[in-house]
Amino acid sequence: MLSQILLDSLIAGSIYALVALGFGLVYSTAGFFHFAHGAVYAAGAYLVFSAWSAGLSLYFAVPLAIVGGMLIGMLMEIGIYRPLRRKRASNLTLLIASLGMFIVGQNLISLIFGDDTKTLRTGLVSEGIPILGARLTKVQLGIITSSVLLIGCCWFLLKKTKIGRAMRAVADDPQLAAIRGINVDRVILFAFAVGSALGVTAATLVALDSDMTPMMGFYALLVAVVAVIAGGIGSIPGAALGGLLIGAAEQLGAWRLPTEWQQTIVFSILILFLTFRPQGFLGRSFDKPGTW
Repeated sequence: MLSQILLDSLIAGSIYALVALGFGLVYSTAGFFHFAHGAVYAAGAYLVFSAWSAGLSLYFAVPLAIVGGMLIGMLMEIGIYRPLRRKRASNLTLLIASLGMFIVGQNLISLIFGDDTKTLRTGLVSEGIPILGARLTKVQLGIITSSVLLIGCCWFLLKKTKIGRAMRAVADDPQLAAIRGINVDRVILFAFAVGSALGVTAATLVALDSDMTPMMGFYALLVAVVAVIAGGIGSIPGAALGGLLIGAAEQLGAWRLPTEWQQTIVFSILILFLTFRPQGFLGRSFDKPGTW
């Protein structure tokens, strides 16, 4: 039993780490909470479902959905956030705009696809691979592997590439970065593209393992906020740690408590960190966008 709980914690934490990393990349670079990330997350899963229902193989449907999710995130930046920034809108205004886009996006998904539960699973449900007394399906193995690879790729991007160094510079001081010749708008747009791609990937993995609903973006958004605060905004290892912490807390809580307590557990973690360690495990306080 304990080995299965630990394995389930790792699986859930891997998903949450991807969502938190995408959310944190946008926050650290743009400087505000991009709540519409939850709508992009849900839209990605439904884009995969649409392509798959149209007869495309998942090997084609998933990359198309990732590109589609990236375009949605980039359009939000170009069409909404960038004009507001140029009018010197406050971060509160940007946050309210993002919340409005999240609500609109969620309702559009519900209007187009309905409120019923959908899934991308094909074939019969298998028992999974036995590992130390626990069971791990191929999809769940893919979740863990994909999360590790993508987190590693993001670390390499931010630490070893020119655009990554530009993102870190913009996150630390956008005005100084602009003075040094960095195109801040282009860097923020790139952050939205990468963050959206991570969110869509996470949503697709969830849909392949379980199911999808129009409301799935809300819980993903909640987890992302808590994970980046718990792990430390601006820290890739911190996002992973925050996601794993929430995954472990959920699974251990579900062992002893009814499932409706899930969100209570997540909010409790948020309150504890805001009260006793607002900078998280490895970062700075959530009201100060930091570098990686």
